[in-house]
Amino acid sequence: MTQSPTPDAGGYTTVSTRTAYENPWTRVREDIIIRPNGKKGLYGVVERGDFVVVLPLWDGPDGPRVTLIRQYRYPIGKRMWELPMSMWEHRPDATPEDVARGELREETGLLAEHMREAGLLYQGAGYTTQKGRAYLATGLRQGPHQREETEEDITCHVVTLKEMEAMIVDGRITCMVTIAAFGMIRARGWI
Repeated sequence: MTQSPTPDAGGYTTVSTRTAYENPWTRVREDIIIRPNGKKGLYGVVERGDFVVVLPLWDGPDGPRVTLIRQYRYPIGKRMWELPMSMWEHRPDATPEDVARGELREETGLLAEHMREAGLLYQGAGYTTQKGRAYLATGLRQGPHQREETEEDITCHVVTLKEMEAMIVDGRITCMVTIAAFGMIRARGWI
């Protein structure tokens, strides 16, 4: 049964959809579509919950500092430098700010007095529905981390803001969500 395109569907019509794979964190669906040019096609879509990414900013004697994490990423087989980020699939009713505060505490042990939302970003709109919100955390206090079993390999590192920028420029930081959040917060003039 062919569905009519919605006004904002870009000229695409969904003919059928089926779930190809599903687990508690991810669902992959396959849609049979008709493109704007009238040709039939297949589109694979990865559906994931919303996420948050947090830039924790400290006042340091040599200027602003940022807490980065380093974590092994199984799909690419290496450790990456990242800002704290995640999603709460077990708490779909939580506000993005609650998730940001919770993930910051969980991964780094940091408690933020102030949390400012920098904006919305899509992780990969060409293949996934997942979107997230970027936050700047300030007024930080250090407490114990509360990492989940899957996060036991995370290590925390405090670097100057200038060093973080150098890490982006020289390719040590390659996480697109981290780079995008840094750019959003910088564009707002907050760092």
